[in-house]
Amino acid sequence: MAVRADLCTRPAVLHGGAIMAFADTLGALGANANLDEGDRTVTIDSKTNFVGPAPLAARLVGEATPVHVGRRTMVWQTRITTSDGTLVALTIQTQLVLKA
Repeated sequence: MAVRADLCTRPAVLHGGAIMAFADTLGALGANANLDEGDRTVTIDSKTNFVGPAPLAARLVGEATPVHVGRRTMVWQTRITTSDGTLVALTIQTQLVLKA
């Protein structure tokens, strides 16, 4: 994810909501990849710890890892770092599995 000016607060760092949306998207994609045919998923809980700033013009890297993949829920941990590996945020989210 590229940190653009229209996503920043002052002083020129990425808004926390944009970081959370990025992490939520990655966790949801992971959950979707683990669903049975016809099932859907929705985020029911999300917690983000902001560790460091993501400055304007930085490129962020996100990695979502499954903590629990069950029949009714999935828990995903997403690390958001700068391209040089500096930790920006850590998100843990729970996805509810909606059976077809």
